[in-house]
Amino acid sequence: MLKVAIIGYGKMGRIRHKHLVESGRAEVVLVSDQQEVPDAPCRQVSDEGEIFDDPSIDAVFVCTPNYRIPELVIRALKNGKHVFSEKPPARNAAEIEEVRMAEQAAIGCKLMYGFNHRHHTSIQKMKEIIDSKEMGKVLWMRGRYGKEVDESYFDTWRADPKLAGAGIMLDQGIHMLDLFLHFCGDFDEVHALVSNLFWKIEGVEDNVFAIMKNSETGVCASLHSTMTQWRYLFSLEVFLEGGALILNGLKTSSGVYGEEDLAIKRNAPDADGSFAGEEHIVYEVDSSWMSEINHFLDSIEMDTPVAFGNSEDALRLMKVMDRIYGN
Repeated sequence: MLKVAIIGYGKMGRIRHKHLVESGRAEVVLVSDQQEVPDAPCRQVSDEGEIFDDPSIDAVFVCTPNYRIPELVIRALKNGKHVFSEKPPARNAAEIEEVRMAEQAAIGCKLMYGFNHRHHTSIQKMKEIIDSKEMGKVLWMRGRYGKEVDESYFDTWRADPKLAGAGIMLDQGIHMLDLFLHFCGDFDEVHALVSNLFWKIEGVEDNVFAIMKNSETGVCASLHSTMTQWRYLFSLEVFLEGGALILNGLKTSSGVYGEEDLAIKRNAPDADGSFAGEEHIVYEVDSSWMSEINHFLDSIEMDTPVAFGNSEDALRLMKVMDRIYGN
């Protein structure tokens, strides 16, 4: 059994712990959090150094606020631990470059970031269709990801730009951008408008409108990330030469994004404005968390590369993110 420590035992730390236990492949033996955890499932330590110095710890899960992630990932790698970290991987690309230097020196250690949406069965189905070319090449993509927040948001670390690094795009829109890169490869042309018109928190935007292009393939994409949606929304559209893949809704731990409905629409041969056929697949179960855990554990046990959520993915993502924020 892999011995695991979790740094940050809030919502995400608890989710990761639950699925580690359910996997039957790992044991959480230490947790660390800035607050006392009355229901800690194992020994809690206040000094994170105990985790890094403990030779019995095989892997560390970093589930902390954004500003601490690069530092803790680097410390874990330098101490010979495998690392699973929540997103965002950093606040900018330069921080990821530092992480990658530590990773290259940590021979044999695996590093994976929690880009959970790649592991949804609906997304895997979309990726399979795109890669097979059965509906031709991707032409363009459009993504909308929104939620509502209230005044209690001001009491969280996410409302502090020093701790969060930025606002809704880095917090949530990053998932949609990661899916764009997953489907398209990369974007070398990026234009964005960033605003905090409603909540007016300096350095923490409440809306981002971004338009991107991959010059090599010609694929264009538009993304709207918002926390003034007032209703929770997830919508991802991929239009191909032979039709469209349209995903509305997403099964999440909060359960607020509605039914996860993937529509596979195939063009009519006479291009009369209709689709020749339309198939709907509704995904009732969210298996993404377990898929992520198993992918990480497989990479350790089989000594295989991390295919999804590796540091190269993270660097590519943060380079685009830097351009969105004008860095």
